[in-house]
Amino acid sequence: MATFRDFKPFNTDRSAEDRRRHRHLVEDSIKKNLPDIIAEEGIIGGNGNKKFKVPIRGLKEYQFIYGKNSPSIASGDGTEKRGDKVGEDSSNQIEGKGNNGAGNSEGEDIYETELTIEEIVDYLFEDLDLPYLDKKRFSEVVTDHSRKKSGYQRKGIPPRLAKKRTVIQKLMRKQSMKRLLKEEGIEEDIGRFPFKEDDIRYHRIKETKRKESNAVIICIMDTSGSMDITRKYLARSFYFLLYQFVKMKYVNVEVVFISHSTVAKLVTEKEFFHKVESGGTYISSGYEMALHVIKEKYNPKRWNIYAFHASDGDNWSEDNEKAIETANELCHLCNMFGYIEIMPYFFNGTIQKLLLERVQHERFVTQSILRKEEVWQVFKNILKMDIKEG
Repeated sequence: MATFRDFKPFNTDRSAEDRRRHRHLVEDSIKKNLPDIIAEEGIIGGNGNKKFKVPIRGLKEYQFIYGKNSPSIASGDGTEKRGDKVGEDSSNQIEGKGNNGAGNSEGEDIYETELTIEEIVDYLFEDLDLPYLDKKRFSEVVTDHSRKKSGYQRKGIPPRLAKKRTVIQKLMRKQSMKRLLKEEGIEEDIGRFPFKEDDIRYHRIKETKRKESNAVIICIMDTSGSMDITRKYLARSFYFLLYQFVKMKYVNVEVVFISHSTVAKLVTEKEFFHKVESGGTYISSGYEMALHVIKEKYNPKRWNIYAFHASDGDNWSEDNEKAIETANELCHLCNMFGYIEIMPYFFNGTIQKLLLERVQHERFVTQSILRKEEVWQVFKNILKMDIKEG
C-alpha cells in the first residue's frame, strides 16, 4: 500500500519527535529517582560543581510479544494504567526458585546519567510553590528582569544595536538624497548607498523598579545531645531542600539559620549544615531567638515570614509551657509556622503532641519524619497544605 506525505519545500527533521519523546522519557525516569538521591548524605551542602549519578532504566520501543497458543481471554478489569505489564510469562523463572531465584529471561538495561545540584533542584521544584505568599506586601527592588526598551539613542554597546531602526535611518537618508537631487534637476542613479555612522541606532534601556514580594525563611534546628547523627542528618536534609527551593523560586528572599540546645544561636549556612553540638534541650530558646530576629529586622507588615523547626521532640519538661507560649506568638507573626518531628523517642510524650493540642492556629503545620525516604514527601506535604488567613 502506498504512503503519501504532504510536500514541504524545506527539509524537515523526521527524528525530532523521536528525540523529544526520548528526552521526555529520560526526564520522567530521572524524576522518579530523585527522592532516593536527596536522601543521600552527600548531597547536603554540596557545591554547584559536584555531580550525582542517577540510574535510568533502558528505554525501549513498543513491541509485540507472542505468548503460548493456549485458549484464553485477554480482557482487563478496568484498573489497568499506562506502563503496566500485561501477560508476563511465568515460565521465565526456574521452577522451585520463586521470584527471588535465578531466572532465564533477559534483564532490563540500566545506565547512569550525571546531574548537578542545580539540575536536581530544577527537576524537584518545578511544580511546587511557596504557600500563602501575601501578594499585597511588596517592596521595590531593581532586578535584571526589570529592564525594558525605551526608545533609541546614537551611542551604545553592540548587543543593543537596533538593526531595524538602523536600516530605517539609512533608507530615510537615501530618500532625502533622492529628493534633494530631484529638486536640483539631477537625474542620476544613486547606486550603492552604504551605511554611515550617523545611521546607527541603539536601544535605550530603562531600568524600572519592579515590585517583588518580601519573604524570609527562619530555619530552627535542635542540635542537642538527644539529636543523634541520624536525626541531625534528616533535619538537615529537610532544610537543605527548603533552602534550595527558596533560592530558586524567589528574587527577594532572606534565610535565617538558628541552632539551639538549651541556648539558641544565630549561625551561618555552613555552621547550620555541618556543625555538631551537644547538651540539653530548651525548645523555647530557638523560638525566642526567632521572635527576636523578627522584631529587630523583619516587620510582619512588610515581610512574608515562614518559620520551621526540626527536633526529635525531646524537651526539658520545665520548658514546655514557655515553648507553647512562644510557638503561639510565632503563629501570629508568621505566614506559616511548621514543626517537623524527627524520629521521636516517645510518640505520646513529645512536644508535638502538646503543640497539636494547644497551638490552635490555622497557620501551624506539623509533620513527622521516621526514615530518610520520607523527607521528600514530608517536604511536599508541607508546601501543599492549604493555609487559610487567620
